[in-house]
Amino acid sequence: MNSEHDPGPSTTPGATDWITTPLTADLLRGALDLERTEHGLLPHRLPARARAQNADGQLAMAEAQPSGVRLVFRTRATAIELDTLRTKMAYQGAPPRPDGLYDLLVDGRPAGRTSVTGGNVLLVDMATGSAETRPGPVGTVHFSGLPDRVKDVEIWLPYNEITQLVALRTDAPVAAVPDAGRMVWLHHGSSISHGSNAASPTTIWPALAASLGGVELINLGLGGSALLDPFTARALRDTPADLISVKIGINVVNADLMRLRAFTPAVHGFLDTIREGHPTTPLLVVSPILCPIHEDTPGPAAPDFSNLSEGQLQFKATGDPAERAAGKLTLNVIRAELDRIVKQRAVDDPNLHYLDGRDLYGEADFAELPLPDQLHPDAATHHRIGERFAALAFGTGGPLTTERA
Repeated sequence: MNSEHDPGPSTTPGATDWITTPLTADLLRGALDLERTEHGLLPHRLPARARAQNADGQLAMAEAQPSGVRLVFRTRATAIELDTLRTKMAYQGAPPRPDGLYDLLVDGRPAGRTSVTGGNVLLVDMATGSAETRPGPVGTVHFSGLPDRVKDVEIWLPYNEITQLVALRTDAPVAAVPDAGRMVWLHHGSSISHGSNAASPTTIWPALAASLGGVELINLGLGGSALLDPFTARALRDTPADLISVKIGINVVNADLMRLRAFTPAVHGFLDTIREGHPTTPLLVVSPILCPIHEDTPGPAAPDFSNLSEGQLQFKATGDPAERAAGKLTLNVIRAELDRIVKQRAVDDPNLHYLDGRDLYGEADFAELPLPDQLHPDAATHHRIGERFAALAFGTGGPLTTERA
């Protein structure tokens, strides 16, 4: 990795001799594609071909939010600056949302957390569904006081802000970190896997599980968009991985996307596509965690605006439980069907496994840690789900065990 001395002014006090390092693919992990923009480098979590086949704004926003994406490099630097241009979401009539956070790890341990100023604002009117982007300036993330020794540095990007990487500056040269040989875990899921209400990018449940399991995470948790899209299945098929999990169900219900007649072959097709690229890779199908509003009540889910002015957006199920007879989906219907599908396929696919999401978060957990908006877990619940997934999936005898034969 080549670094260049930067004669430009520093954004921090003092006379630091900054070195600018080009932002290139070998410094980034967790992204499936990197787009060069007029401002810099925009990480994507779906490849260009998949994005070209998508016409949904929700998915376009979700896949461009870099959940699980991190800069990784080796350096002696004691100070680091990263210029970024964020796009932050805001809701019409609601208080400003908290800023997205950047987590710094040094040799795998937490060493700092901060946010960035400026950037664009995507203003959404939940009542009409309209949105407008209000442009803003590039901001700078700054970390200082780092140990003066060679170390591996990770900067995890905000899971909830589209982030264009503009420039990386350090006070010592930067080099790419060689592959440590850890297993790669490829995960797909909904907004809960994307991060929802986690405290920071390293504390979303997949990041916590990956840390506990000692694996490299590629997170295709896509808020509102775990909808069995064929292009997502192809992205999973074409991404090198040692371990794969897919968490299916909640978005299909709360979008009221399909009936049971379509759901079953869609799941089979999704798994068939993954298996085209990963015929024997351990593959875990995870059903939804407990979500009382949709356990036996179909979607669609609808926002409840009654407390929006106080910053509390909640959701409610608007379907009729009687519609289950006509094939409308609920979480209990989906869990039973996923269990059946996996058992059927596992006869010929011994590396395919099923995990009931209620083993990650069930009734007792809801009584202790209820879902604040009726759909998404809070920060403490992300910790619990991550710890349980690591134990159940990556542990001894688990379907994604990291113990090598």
